[in-house]
Amino acid sequence: MSRLLRRDAAPPDPTRELTVRSADGARIHVEVHGKDGAPAVVLAHGWTCSTRFWDAQIRDLAADHRVVVYDQRGHGASPAVAPGGCSTDALADDLEAVLAATLEPGEKAVIGGHSMGGMTIMAAARRAGLREHAAAVLLCSTGSSRLPAESTVVPMRAGSVRTRMTRGILLASAPLGPVTPITRRVLKYATMGAGSAPERVETCARIVHACPRKARAAWGRVLADLDLDAGVRELRVPTAVIAGTADRLTPIGHARSIAAVLPDGLGLTELTGQGHMTPVEAPEAVTAKLRELVAAYLPAGTGANASTSAGTDANANAGTNAGTKTDSSAGTGTAEKEEVA
Repeated sequence: MSRLLRRDAAPPDPTRELTVRSADGARIHVEVHGKDGAPAVVLAHGWTCSTRFWDAQIRDLAADHRVVVYDQRGHGASPAVAPGGCSTDALADDLEAVLAATLEPGEKAVIGGHSMGGMTIMAAARRAGLREHAAAVLLCSTGSSRLPAESTVVPMRAGSVRTRMTRGILLASAPLGPVTPITRRVLKYATMGAGSAPERVETCARIVHACPRKARAAWGRVLADLDLDAGVRELRVPTAVIAGTADRLTPIGHARSIAAVLPDGLGLTELTGQGHMTPVEAPEAVTAKLRELVAAYLPAGTGANASTSAGTDANANAGTNAGTKTDSSAGTGTAEKEEVA
């Protein structure tokens, strides 16, 4: 397949789309891909991204998993919220609401988060909803604190000047404009490894440029003042970490620090030469890690996940759970849309 075809490929068709109401009434757009009864994987994207950031994982996993993705508030199809509606508590609220709306009571899932999505999981570490539903966690290219001080996006020696300049980038609300060769080059430098394939750079650029500038700035302010170190220490579920060694936004030191203090850590996978956008830059590695966690922590024959385990042929996943709302399979038909209070 040509690069152009790969770049312009249509997003995966969801089995079901729904709007979930969070604790403060915010509306969260959710997509469910795959078949009911298959092992569940729930994925939270990062700052300035959307559900489309997980397209590679959805295409691979939906054959034999049920994949739940959602747009963080103010991103993608999730509407903007009022000033003050962006916080780490709101991230945790939204994740809990998505888990409650898409999983059966007590059903377990592998939960993955990239960048701000990983911070979402850390913010929810003490929440009953996460503890009820998380069988295992994957943290991709994320950090828990000191993001402006440790970022190397600004090419100068560490210190107060670099930290102030990095904060300015996080808080900036200027329009990014259209995707051009120059903006692709800037985005690649800031967020991706030097060897990233052009079509993957293009994918990331289109996703990031589609993020509303007010949402980008509002969440950038949250990231600039982030402190979720306590959440890492409270994440009492088997947790794997994956990160690129060339990450400038959340340098590899963040991943190493997180992996070192996790109560039930499963180790750190370092992707040599990869940058911050690992699910798009290195989709095979991220997907393989998710499959590994499913195979280890969602074995066949346990509760709502009984229909299959990772690697099982998709034809074995025809079973359904009580209360399912659609019998469409991933990639076929029209998704059912609903709103969950």
